[in-house]
Amino acid sequence: MELWNTTVEPEKPFSFLSNCTVDTSYRFTFYQVSYSVIFLLGLATNSLALRRLCLSPCTMNSTGIYMVSLSAADMFFVISLPLRIYYYHQKAKAPSGWTPGVAYCHLTFILKYISLYGGIFFLVCIAVDRYLAVVHPLASALRRQRVAQLLSGGIWCLVLGLSVGLPLLRTAAARPHQPCLLDPTYPHHRTIILVALGLVFGSFLLPTVVLLYSYCSVLSVLRQPRHRSRSKRRSRQHTLTIIYWVLGVFLLCFVPYHINLLGYTLTHVGLLPHCGLAKVTRAVHPVMLSLASSNCCLNPLIYYFSSSLVHREANTGGGSGSQ
Repeated sequence: MELWNTTVEPEKPFSFLSNCTVDTSYRFTFYQVSYSVIFLLGLATNSLALRRLCLSPCTMNSTGIYMVSLSAADMFFVISLPLRIYYYHQKAKAPSGWTPGVAYCHLTFILKYISLYGGIFFLVCIAVDRYLAVVHPLASALRRQRVAQLLSGGIWCLVLGLSVGLPLLRTAAARPHQPCLLDPTYPHHRTIILVALGLVFGSFLLPTVVLLYSYCSVLSVLRQPRHRSRSKRRSRQHTLTIIYWVLGVFLLCFVPYHINLLGYTLTHVGLLPHCGLAKVTRAVHPVMLSLASSNCCLNPLIYYFSSSLVHREANTGGGSGSQ
């Protein structure tokens, strides 16, 4: 059930992989434990965050709307975790004796992609929202409720499109009778896998550039003397908390995962026939995937750390206009 599980037959083109095997049997137990912890923490933290956000109308400014969408995206992955835990439980008992169906694979991967890229896109929305609030405070029209709702709706359409499209590409490159496993031993399968990899990296790199630009601009403004006055100190501190937490989530969850994914995929489709890299990326892939999955537990803390700022902006009318 890993994002890019592959199976390679040694007699097919990638014979170098037959001598680059590494024992990853630990992943069955590792995934069961890590996903169980993530499920419990993610269910508790996102439920509390959604409850507080939805039951407090005063928080429904632009920042609150993006945070509701972020928690909702995380909940999609949380509810998929029992399916994944069951998958690895069955595989641990009989690695070759149980094969899930196409519908099972599609559902789990769709929920996974919704959380992963919904999380990335809505974290970027929060970054742009902070950018507009600090760097362009007079552009209040761009932070109104209606604008935030329309933007969130557009992002949901994009995320759902990616989340349905990527599993369809997986199916086209899957091994017969094993729909959860990719088979890169055929040229047309490799092409499909690389197209999907391009979509995945485009969905990660472009938002990352926007996020880094937004936060670098915000930090540049906040270093100015006028933002260090006592009257603005609390707002400045809350904004910095959001910045550091979002950057921390990106650095911990998304960057290592996508870097490892790149090496993992390129070695297993034969474009980068490096035995050492193939072993390392395959060995650490379960850890990187679990780190990426843990973002659904960390994201709700963005709301808890910034709730004072959300309430204050809502009460003062910042970004809360309905038109």
